[in-house]
Amino acid sequence: MNPEEFRSLALGLPAAVESAHMDHPDFRVGGKIFASLGPNGDWGMVKLTPDQQAPFVRGEPDVYKPAAGAWGAKGATIVTLETADWEGVRTVLRIAWRNTAPKRLVRQLDESL
Repeated sequence: MNPEEFRSLALGLPAAVESAHMDHPDFRVGGKIFASLGPNGDWGMVKLTPDQQAPFVRGEPDVYKPAAGAWGAKGATIVTLETADWEGVRTVLRIAWRNTAPKRLVRQLDESL
């Protein structure tokens, strides 16, 4: 996985847009961040819940780890792009998007499936 693939997957989600904060790209839905890319492009971050984060960290510790400090304890999860695969990143981005998207948008997506 490389930064452009991460970006493409994030922007492929409904109503996702790219913005930036702290000098690196982030991805938002409804004005709220659901994912970001690190400043050097070697990692991404997805906003999961702690319960969602745990199986990813436990199952693939070389790919997923909690972000530092309180953010990580709240579910912010670092994705090491070099060791990540497309399907896994697609899955965590979709979860992060669903956690963040306005409920009406999630309902619309569910109804279209």
